[in-house]
Amino acid sequence: MAQETSTRLLSEWTSQAVTRNGIPLNIRPADPSDRAAVLAFLRTVDSPDLRFRFLSAVKPSETLARILTDVDHRSVEDLIAFDARDSSIVATAMIAEGESQGVAEIAVLVRSDLKARGIGWEMLGQACDYARARGFGRAECVESSANEPAISLEREQGFTARIYPGSAELTILTRDLA
Repeated sequence: MAQETSTRLLSEWTSQAVTRNGIPLNIRPADPSDRAAVLAFLRTVDSPDLRFRFLSAVKPSETLARILTDVDHRSVEDLIAFDARDSSIVATAMIAEGESQGVAEIAVLVRSDLKARGIGWEMLGQACDYARARGFGRAECVESSANEPAISLEREQGFTARIYPGSAELTILTRDLA
């Protein structure tokens, strides 16, 4: 039964999009067979961008690639965006059930050399659409307060920012999905 659900979700979320800068994307949920390609993608992301995404110092590794590809497609989903022109991975967007019921936690990572080209915008929108379709009523993004570009992008998409409880170094952004 779990395999049937996973397969249904994989085909349900396969889509194409074009960023505001004209980059054509093929977007679909991650699969364990993507591990090597995800590791190659992670190696294109600079250390500050990895730190902002994972909120700690991490390095590209098999373990990190496994975390992003071996998801259960129920409580956690990881959408991968491929550049339709050359099939390289340009971004990921993880959607996970939050600690509060009805909340989807979202985290987006874009290849460092392709930032500010609309890929993060598109992936955040896809992640919100996915969460809404799964029945989540609210989306949350937790960002380093120093990650001004991400916070600005999320605000442009209707997220409201506030200091994360107990840590002035983090900002939590929320958006109703209804």
